[in-house]
Amino acid sequence: MTADDHVAKTTSDPVPPDNRAEAFHGVRTARRNELAEDYVELIAELIHEHGEARPVNIAARLGVRAPTVTKALGRLAREGLITRERYRSVFLTEEGRRLALECRRRHAIVLRFLIRLGLDAETAERDAEGIEHHVSERTLALFAAYADRT
Repeated sequence: MTADDHVAKTTSDPVPPDNRAEAFHGVRTARRNELAEDYVELIAELIHEHGEARPVNIAARLGVRAPTVTKALGRLAREGLITRERYRSVFLTEEGRRLALECRRRHAIVLRFLIRLGLDAETAERDAEGIEHHVSERTLALFAAYADRT
């Protein structure tokens, strides 16, 4: 049996193709939103810690260069999530604050769930950062219920 035959045999999918297409579309949408969510979450964190979020601090925390941050901030401003002035701090709009709070809520649920499963805190934190963007509300509710069991 070739590797392709093995993959085909082990991945036979009972899910109808239309449902798979919806799932793939959902993943693509989540990936597009992931960057904005990470930025607003970080901006909220910096404002909480330092009273402001400067692009240089955003770049340092994300491990990216200033032009990358500038481009992302432009997108966030166009989407109405932040306000900014050249060479000034970045602030969240009301919509940006709502998104940041929602991201933190999702992150906290996923983190609690992973730790409840027995994962160490460091790995759980790293994994939660990716999962939080892709998990459905239905699954998130189940994660929360499991994490909150006594």
